[in-house]
Parts: sequence; structure tokens; C-alpha cells
Amino acid sequence: MRFDGPTQCGVHDDYVESRIREKIEDYKRYSFDEKKSRALAIFFDLSQEFQARDRFYETLILILKVIFELDSAMYVLEDEETFVLASCSSAYSNNPRITRSWDDDMGSETVRRGKRLYIPIRCNPEFNDMLPFPPPDNIIGMLVVVMSQELESDMLLFLEKYANRVGFQLHNRILRDRSREHLDFIRNLVEDIGHNVIVPNIYFKLYFNRLRRRIDSLSDLRDEAEAADNECCRRIAKKLDRMHGGLREQYEEIYRHYVQTSMFLETLLRRRHFEEGRYVLEKRPCNLMRQVIEPQLERYLERMAERDIRVDLSFGGAPDQAVRMYMDVGLISQVFANLFSNAVKYTGKVELPDGRRGKFVSYGWRILKDYFGQGASAIRMFVFTTGEPPNVDDPMELFEPGFRGSDTAAEQGSGHGLYFVRQVVELHRGEVGLKVHPEGNEIFIILPFQVEPERSGDGRKCDL
Repeated sequence: MRFDGPTQCGVHDDYVESRIREKIEDYKRYSFDEKKSRALAIFFDLSQEFQARDRFYETLILILKVIFELDSAMYVLEDEETFVLASCSSAYSNNPRITRSWDDDMGSETVRRGKRLYIPIRCNPEFNDMLPFPPPDNIIGMLVVVMSQELESDMLLFLEKYANRVGFQLHNRILRDRSREHLDFIRNLVEDIGHNVIVPNIYFKLYFNRLRRRIDSLSDLRDEAEAADNECCRRIAKKLDRMHGGLREQYEEIYRHYVQTSMFLETLLRRRHFEEGRYVLEKRPCNLMRQVIEPQLERYLERMAERDIRVDLSFGGAPDQAVRMYMDVGLISQVFANLFSNAVKYTGKVELPDGRRGKFVSYGWRILKDYFGQGASAIRMFVFTTGEPPNVDDPMELFEPGFRGSDTAAEQGSGHGLYFVRQVVELHRGEVGLKVHPEGNEIFIILPFQVEPERSGDGRKCDL
């Protein structure tokens, strides 16, 4: 469960206070008598007590019957065109219509037809996107009340307000039921992923090992052919040598992609992500350069070359120094995959102070002593790209979900990459940011420089 932290004591939201005061005035204007006020209170109490949908429907019908002696029916919008009878009082009709469609009675406004009053039940428009379909005019149901005599104006107002409260409670129940269905689907999906994706992917490694042995067996055939005192065999040996070299090179490239793809699959599709509803860290020691940065950079070098982008480490950092850290290798690898992917898309041509012209990418890191407090050092890692600065008022806009700059229309993207970077870094208790230089832009991440698991108060190792 997420807790955003307490508000500052004594500091209140003016909007909330204004809404409270507006409600005070509203209820003064309503001037509901004790019976109507009691009916609203009873409905609120019992709607909290009865969680089952059928009892909720029965409650709202019987409150009108018991307190006001009004017969009524409740229709719920089943799809965009059809209302379905949810509940009705025993004397509502001998043979009530089970389904109804939009017509002059069932519409967006309260109407009277003979002895019946049709009151639309509206939902909370703020959460319409979470419903199975967009409800027309924010209507998710209809309350039909039988009038034995002409209703007084304050009773009509009460019934409309009653229908409003019914609508918001019904909306919440629909969302709750959909959330349960969604969770059940997620649980089943996790099982399917494990059975149909993760487990079969493990067997690919076995197949790759077999394939490598088959390729290496070509070198044994080459040696046998070379050993034969025969010109034809020597020609075959040369062909086998070329074939072995070519196949081994292609194998290594495919296997590297397989290793990275497998890591990404197993990292993103962890069971705990789905069970806890958030990214969950699985930290382990790693070599930052060899296990994280180099494999991701290698994936994008060819695409960089296609766009005439050169990797130049003269812009700072210390990539020639071995750094071992304790972190989630899979998630941080995907952080750098996103940063290098952005580098391919957005690196621009510049002229450097030394006279060189072109597109350049750099990366590096440095240790920040006591950055997070006494004895709590950090590591600052960056990817630098040449080009114009992003067109934003606040650099942190880049890390917002769905953000796409006005100057990025020429490149495909969802605006999710840097938001993912931010999520992963903050999960590591770190920070993200953008630093603009005369020659280009540096996206950096700052992580606690953790080299071993944290220890609990009793001396045992622990982790997030």
C-alpha cells in the first residue's frame, strides 16, 4: 500500500475547505426533514455493511418502501444500449420488464410518465475510464419510483440526491468487482508466464549449448581434413574453417541477444512484481561495467554507427576502473538500455571546442563521498549525448509518465522510457536528473554506493 506521507500540520487545502462550506450551504438549502436525513444516513451505513451487490440493490429499494412507502425499481446499464432490472419492490409490477433500452423514459433527465418517475443514476465521471464501457451522459442506471400521488418538490429533490448517492456507491462496487477480476487475471497470467514463457526459455540455453558443440565439431573435421595428405581435403579444410568462423561469430551474436532478452524477460516478469503490484528489487553483487553497461552498449553500437554516432569517452567519467556494486542487475541493465536507446534517437551533430564535428555519445561514473549522509556514499552514472537541449521548462518533466517533447516528433516513442528509469532508480533509493552542457545533454542517475547487502538490527543480512 502506498502512503505519500502526512501533510504539514496546520496547512490545509483551500479547495477542500471551500467544498465543505459549499456542502454546508447545500444542505441548508435542501432543508430535508428528519425522515429524509435519516434515510440518507441509513443508506450510507448499510451500503458500507452490505458488500454483496444484490443486498446493496435490495437496500436502496427497501429504504424507499419502509420509510416512505414508495414502490420502486432499480435498473443498471449492462452495456451502452441496455438496462437490466437489478431489483424492485414486490408491488412495483406483477410482470416488470427485465431489460430496457434508451427511450423517452430512460434518458439523461428526470421525467414523469403517468404514475412513474424516472431518475437517472449517474456515476463519478472522474473514473469513467475504469468502467467496462464509457457510460452515455455518465449514466450507469435508472431509479424508477411509483407515485401514488403528486410528489412535493422537496421529495423530488430528495429522490434525485438519493439517486446520486446510489450512483457513486454503485460505481465503487463496479470498480471493486473489476479490480478483483483484474487481480484474478493477473494471478492466472503469472502462472501462464511461468509455464509458457520462463520455463521454455530456460531450455533454450540447453539448445544453444548443443548448437555450440555442433559448430565446434566443424573445427575437428577441419583438423582431420588438414591432416590428410590430399589437395582436395586441404581445400575442404579451408572451407570448413571459413564456415566454422562465420557460424561461430553469428552464434555468439545471437547468444548475446538471447542472454539479454532472457534477463529482461525474467526481470520484468518476476512473480513478485505482479503479487505486490510494484517493481520488486532482487539485488546481487555485480561488475558495473562488464555485467551492466557493456552488454547494453554493445546492443546499440550498430544502430549508432548507422546514424554516424561515435562513442567518445573523453567527456568524463572513469569507465576503465572496475566497480563492484550490490544492485538489481536486470532492472539497472534496462535503465542503461533505455538511455542508450534514447542516445540513438536524439544525439545531434555539434562542433566540439577541439574542432571535431559530428555526433558523440559518452558514458561514465564517479563516486560521491557521503552524498546521502555521513558514511553513505553514492555513485553517479551518466550517459551524455551531443545536441540541442530538450525543450522543457523543468528538466524533471522528461521523467514524467507519457512525456514527449515538442522537438521529438520525428522519432517514435511512448514517453515511458525515462519514467521507467526514474521508477527503477527511486526504487533503489536513488535520484535521476538532467544536466545541460554547451555541447549536449547528460542524463544521470545517482544510486547509493552499496557493495554488500544491508544488515538488520540483529546482524543478519537483509534487503528490500
